[in-house]
Amino acid sequence: MSTFTTVELIGAPTDIGASVRGAGMGPDALRVADIAGTLSRLGFEIVDRGNLAGPATPWTEPANGLRHLDEVVTWNRAVYAAVDQAMGAGHLPLLMGGDHCLAIGSISAIAWHARRRGKKLRVLWLDAHSDVNTERTSPSGNIHGMPVACLLGHGPEALSGWSGEAAALEHDAIRFLGIRSVDAEEKAAIRALGLNVFDMRHIDEHGMRTTMTEALQDIGEDTHLHVSFDLDCLDPDYAPGVGTGVRGGPTWREMQLCMEMIADTGRLASLDVVELNPALDVRNRTAEVAVELIESLFGKSTLVR
Repeated sequence: MSTFTTVELIGAPTDIGASVRGAGMGPDALRVADIAGTLSRLGFEIVDRGNLAGPATPWTEPANGLRHLDEVVTWNRAVYAAVDQAMGAGHLPLLMGGDHCLAIGSISAIAWHARRRGKKLRVLWLDAHSDVNTERTSPSGNIHGMPVACLLGHGPEALSGWSGEAAALEHDAIRFLGIRSVDAEEKAAIRALGLNVFDMRHIDEHGMRTTMTEALQDIGEDTHLHVSFDLDCLDPDYAPGVGTGVRGGPTWREMQLCMEMIADTGRLASLDVVELNPALDVRNRTAEVAVELIESLFGKSTLVR
């Protein structure tokens, strides 16, 4: 159960960093799936800030290895300001994306607050992809494949250093879960940077329980725990409404256990929910699954434990 009493919903309706259209409809799909009512029934006060405004996606070709850089900066500045304001008000910010490039603004704001409050920041990156490409390594130039590189201080200058330090995250502050699609140069970067990656083979061999015990082993009272939840982490059989689905992900039940174990820490303090693409979904099923999982993340359990 989170120590926060108020959850602030922040919609960022854009597919500015994505490869396909549709993620911009994600925030309203989560609202249709009753994210506000679901969390309020768990006892949280809900503040819905509505949707942030930003530039339309021009769908132009990449320039210098980066697609839509100026627009990505503008959207992330809006996200940063909204998350900063929510944190300043003592609320738990829940960013509803939008694509995963928005984590640059979200986590940069959180890193600034965590540092100011003397908190140790830990980020759980739930995703099929590792998102550590840069403009030099990305095959596509789509910035939703680069947020981790930016947060580690290795991205383009325009998207780095926002937290007041060269890197918003130390290399040992981020844990990846559910990874199963990594570009060749990303593999080299993961090894060179010494990143903690619990890929699908690790989950297959050790099970979700042991994997989560490892991922959460240094979460303590002084920890700000942030979850960056890309819906394509789940197997597409359970979550078809994503732009870059990859077969062989965690099942619905495995993700429930993952979320319940995060909730058990009592340290969840901020959340991104991204890459929900209603244009590719079936009757809003992926949004409904997302809300069920978020409910577990915020402390719902079958029994009183």
